[in-house]
Amino acid sequence: MHGLFRWSRKWWPGVIPLVVLWVIAAWTSTVPLEADLAAKSGAALKDIVLDQTKISADGRDLTLAADAFSEQGRKSALAAVEAVPGVRLVNDETRLVPEAKPFVWAAERDVARVTLSGSAPLPASKGKLLEAAHAAINGVEIVDQMALARGAPQRFDDAALLLLDQVGKLKDGKVTISDRSVSLTGMARDLGGREAIATALRNLPDGFKVAANDVKAPPYIFQAYKDPVALALTLTGYVPDDNVHAAIAQAAEHKFFGEKLVDNLKASLGAPTGFSAAVIPALGALARLSTGTLVVSDREVKLSGDALYEGAAAEIRAGLGKDFPRSFQFKPEISVKPAAAPVDPTVCQQLFSDLLAKGQIRFEQARATLDPDSIALLDRLIEIALRCPTANIEVAGHTDGDGEDGFNQALSEKRAQAVVDYLVRAGLPASRFTAVGYGSTQPIAGNDTDEGKAQNRRIEFLVR
Repeated sequence: MHGLFRWSRKWWPGVIPLVVLWVIAAWTSTVPLEADLAAKSGAALKDIVLDQTKISADGRDLTLAADAFSEQGRKSALAAVEAVPGVRLVNDETRLVPEAKPFVWAAERDVARVTLSGSAPLPASKGKLLEAAHAAINGVEIVDQMALARGAPQRFDDAALLLLDQVGKLKDGKVTISDRSVSLTGMARDLGGREAIATALRNLPDGFKVAANDVKAPPYIFQAYKDPVALALTLTGYVPDDNVHAAIAQAAEHKFFGEKLVDNLKASLGAPTGFSAAVIPALGALARLSTGTLVVSDREVKLSGDALYEGAAAEIRAGLGKDFPRSFQFKPEISVKPAAAPVDPTVCQQLFSDLLAKGQIRFEQARATLDPDSIALLDRLIEIALRCPTANIEVAGHTDGDGEDGFNQALSEKRAQAVVDYLVRAGLPASRFTAVGYGSTQPIAGNDTDEGKAQNRRIEFLVR
């Protein structure tokens, strides 16, 4: 008995190293095998579209976990792993990616970021959309909230990529695909943005339709500022095209006198119908103000500033809106410039002469009807007349040398009287004014050139 015990004590220490060596040998042979089978299985799946793929090995038995985008794709993945040499058993933990009904995707833009949300059909689609968002919308954060889902309509990627291009044209807003229906809301960055987006939507893939396009354009703004200190008229904002631009610039040159024209207008789409028919008469009203600002925002016309006398203010407030197309609204904010200090008749005469040296009172050709473009000049003459309330003033009419003397004499008298009538309607006493016509008898330039004739066709104010 004691001998057996002594023998076992000698045998047992020799077994322990053998066990350790066996464990090490088993481990060193199994670990490389598992790694090899996992690597070969991963390679076998490289051409199959899966998501969240995980392969774990226990000896020659593998566990495959993955999200597949179709039943056929799921079965193909299992078959590919089962066919890997050395694999004994595959534990199937694959599943289908959830199906989205309806399949909804959206891109929403605010000032700081663009958020992509909803569903994307494949990892490659998701990557493609993120890349396109960075390309279309520079300088803002792209937030990815997209989930993968089955159920996308055919050519989803093409439709979503086209809509991402439109997000780049928005200041803020959202584009949405719901199955094959497309919806857009928001504010375009530029005046022509809404039209550009509407044009692009015509290129949506077949089967997709625009359910709603509520993208709005920013206000179409035209501004004019009359600065009496700088003696400048500054035009800013937008006009529909070069022809309208030229017409507005020409109208400004005719209606304003003595002011330098600073033209910063730009051509752009989006002007409301009747734009020119509202802007040009509004410029005429601005010309009658001592200082003022005109703002045309879409179909709203705001005119603010100081008229030269109360009659002009009342006339502008009540009458200007009647000249606009019906769809336009007129919002006048017209006050009256404080009356200037009175001056003696000599100073009054100098003021009349200086003013008429800058601009001429014009009439319709061969008629005594005042040209509306001369109203601003007439208002300035009224302002001067109000400063010398005791002076009597002769309004003298002159013509060029063309035509018969009798006709010219009568025309000069009628034109002088037309000016006096305007002054009286403005509130000046008729007793202070005398209309006199001189025909072509007092030329100040030769009648052999158009320029000379234009100088001779004139109205003079003479303080008597």
